Amino acid sequence: MKTIVFTGGGSAGHVTPNIALMNKLRQQGWDIRYIGSATGIEKDIIEREGVPFYPISSGKLRRYFDIKNFKDPFKVLKGVYESYRLLRRLKPAIVFSKGGFVSVPVVLGSRLNHIPVIIHESDMTPGLANKISIPMATKVCVTFPESLRHVQEDKAVLTGLPIREGIFSGRAMKGYQLCDFHSQKPVVMVMGGSLGSQVINQAVREQLDRLLSQFQIIHICGKGNISQDLLNKRGYKQFEYIADELPDMMAMADLVISRAGATSIYEFLALEKPMLLIPLSLQASRGDQILNAKSFQKAGYADVLPEEELTADALLGRLETLYAKRDVYKQAMTSRNETNAVSAIIKLIETHSSTK
Repeated sequence: MKTIVFTGGGSAGHVTPNIALMNKLRQQGWDIRYIGSATGIEKDIIEREGVPFYPISSGKLRRYFDIKNFKDPFKVLKGVYESYRLLRRLKPAIVFSKGGFVSVPVVLGSRLNHIPVIIHESDMTPGLANKISIPMATKVCVTFPESLRHVQEDKAVLTGLPIREGIFSGRAMKGYQLCDFHSQKPVVMVMGGSLGSQVINQAVREQLDRLLSQFQIIHICGKGNISQDLLNKRGYKQFEYIADELPDMMAMADLVISRAGATSIYEFLALEKPMLLIPLSLQASRGDQILNAKSFQKAGYADVLPEEELTADALLGRLETLYAKRDVYKQAMTSRNETNAVSAIIKLIETHSSTK
């Protein structure tokens, strides 16, 4: 039995695509292990999957000045040492990295152990962690065609983004029951990323009465962001985070308001859900979500509302237009050409695994 080690973390988007691959590899008889940070979101997600999880030290890599920049390199070095020792013990045939800061020590530890590494980059341009790791990779899988020019030609492979099979098993009726909704009024799912978004939360709640006159709202608002004053508001259901019930909620939703993280928007695309995307601004990010959103807008899958233009009135107006044109967006999604990302990546894993 061959062993594969997965890594990646810091946000759900760096973890959930791994689950799609792990489920298929498990069916094929692979022994699956995961290396992540002790405090990251990945620990809870992976342990729910029943996969052995190994925590390592991890420091954040920043492009800006922070006093922690003087401490975190030592955490990274400690993580490299821990990864090196773990990988020597686990003896994987290959390592698959989904990015995030915790992946850097694991990729370095793999290089020191002469273990092949495949990296997946979700966004259009590589993040800092993947930029550091790519020179040590055997192959680099990318999601967007535009990404190919950002990766060394002999390493880059356009695979798309692995989608969890579980999201296709949702039952709309169960979603209605969970939220105490009905099928006579369209449902909008609001997601602000795995940590929530204060600006999106505020815009939705400012316009809530007018929104509820036309829609029912599922609001995934992030940890600590539940509004106690709105707990009993008919047609409005709040969640800090949704795990097992997410497929049912997605099956029920007619439209989505979301940030533009690649994992989320590709799952909405796979389910053919028209999207209003509000990407993180340049002040709060490196701009990857803006590029993701523009790509989806160009393809006809989504409308884009820049965060700088986000007001309660703008949100309502764009949502009304999106709903009126929902069939146009759905037709664009239905007509797309795409590869099966899970199959394409597993083929690469099998091809480049060590035979030692």
